[in-house]
Amino acid sequence: MRNVYNFSAGPAVLPESVLQEAADEMLDYKGSGMSVMEISHRSSLFQSIIDETEQNLRTLMKIPNDYVVLFLQGGTSLQFSMIPMNFMRNGKADYILTGYWAKKAYEEAKRYGQINIAASSEGDNFSYIPDCSDLEISQDSDYVYMCENNTIYGTKFHCCPNSHGKVLVNDISSSFLSEPMNVSDYGMLFGGVQKNLAPAGLVIAIMHKDLISETVLPNTPTMLQYKIHADKKSLYNTPPTYNIYMVGKVLKWIQSLGGLEKMKEINERKAAVLYDYLDSSSLFYGLANADSRSLMNVTFRTKSDAIDAEFIKQAEKHGIISIKGHRAIGGMRASLYNAMPIEGVQHLVDFMREFENGGEYHEK
Repeated sequence: MRNVYNFSAGPAVLPESVLQEAADEMLDYKGSGMSVMEISHRSSLFQSIIDETEQNLRTLMKIPNDYVVLFLQGGTSLQFSMIPMNFMRNGKADYILTGYWAKKAYEEAKRYGQINIAASSEGDNFSYIPDCSDLEISQDSDYVYMCENNTIYGTKFHCCPNSHGKVLVNDISSSFLSEPMNVSDYGMLFGGVQKNLAPAGLVIAIMHKDLISETVLPNTPTMLQYKIHADKKSLYNTPPTYNIYMVGKVLKWIQSLGGLEKMKEINERKAAVLYDYLDSSSLFYGLANADSRSLMNVTFRTKSDAIDAEFIKQAEKHGIISIKGHRAIGGMRASLYNAMPIEGVQHLVDFMREFENGGEYHEK
C-alpha cells in the first residue's frame, strides 16, 4: 500500500497490482532472461505480447472485425495532424469545441483545410457540453471531430453527437476504457494511454478499415500515414514496446474486475462520493454544469484563489498529490481514473470536510 493518493491528470495512477507484476518481471520476462524493455520488437516473444494485447482490447471494447487497431507514437497531439492529413479528402471538416484539447486539434486542422465549428461552449469557459443533436455540418465535410472527455474543464459527452452520417472522430484519451461504448458509432477512436492504461508514450487508434487509404494529403510523411502502420500491423518501426506490454497488463486487470460494465459502476460510485460532497459544501463548488460532469476529472474551487492555494498546500501534507487545477481555469482538479481506489476519493472528501469545518480559511 502506497502512502499517497495521486490525482494527477496524466501521467496518472496505475493499478498497484499491475505495477507489482511488472516489477516482478522486470529482469526476466517468462524465463527469457531479459526484460521486456530488452526484447526485440521483431521477436516471437514480443509478437505474442502485442497480439494478446490487441485481442484483449478487442474483447473488452467489443471492437468489430472491420475495425483496425493501431499502436502509434507521437502522443495524442500528433493525431491532431495525422487525422486531417489522412482523412481530409474534400478539404473540409467540422469540429465540436468543448475544451482545450478539442480547440488545439481544431487549430492544427486549420493548417490543412477549411474547418467549420459545428458547436462550441467556449463562450462559457467550456463549462458544459453543447447540444449536438442537430449539428450544422458542412455538406461535403470529410469528418466531424469531438473530444469525449475534457480533462481540464471536467466535462464529458453523455450521448453521441448527431454527425448526420459523416465520419465521427473521437478523442477518448481521458475516458479510455472507463465505461462501455459502441465502437460502431465512430469512424475512429483514439487516445493516449497515460491516463487509464499505461505510462506515457503510446497512442491507440481504432478506425474503420474503409478510412485507411493511400489517398492522403500531398507530402504527408511516411510515418504519418495510417495505411503504412496498418499494413505493418503497428510494426513499421520500433513501437513503444514496454508501453504495449503495460497496456496488456492493465487490460487483464480490468477483465479481472468484471469488464467495462463493472468499471463504469465503480467509476460512478467514486465520482458520486466527490460530487455529492461538492453539492452540499458551502466552501467548495464544482466548475462543470451538472448535466455535463465527467466521471474522470472533477474540477472545483473555493471562494478565493488564496483559499485554493492553502487547500492545495495542506492537501499534499495529507498525502493528496497533484490536486492543483490546470492553469487555464485554476482551482482544483481530482482525476478519478480507473486505478484510483474509492478509498482515495473518500480520503480526499474527508480532508475537504475537515478543511471546511476548520473555518480558519473562510473569507471574513
